[in-house]
Amino acid sequence: MLRKLEKYNNLFDVYQKLLTEKQSNYFKMYYQKDYSLQEIADYYHVSRNAVYDQLKKTIAKLSDLEEKLKIVFKNEYRWHQYQRYLETKDEKYLKKMIEMEDENGI
Repeated sequence: MLRKLEKYNNLFDVYQKLLTEKQSNYFKMYYQKDYSLQEIADYYHVSRNAVYDQLKKTIAKLSDLEEKLKIVFKNEYRWHQYQRYLETKDEKYLKKMIEMEDENGI
């Protein structure tokens, strides 16, 4: 569960500006501030199920954006290659970073 939470928060950090205000607010309250579904529902005067559905749609949208754009994946890949370079000083890891950027027009 912790890994899933980390994944969702990483996606949110990158794509939050592409969410609606309601999606963003619900996400922050549930995944970052640890509010329950009922607490969010009470705060916004909606049903618990409405909050649940909105969060489910938000996660689906974040996942869909990542599937199409792969920004989080690319950032993690670059970070991993850089860490390997720092450990080994082998420039092949820097080349892998550059190759990825060239392939993706970054």
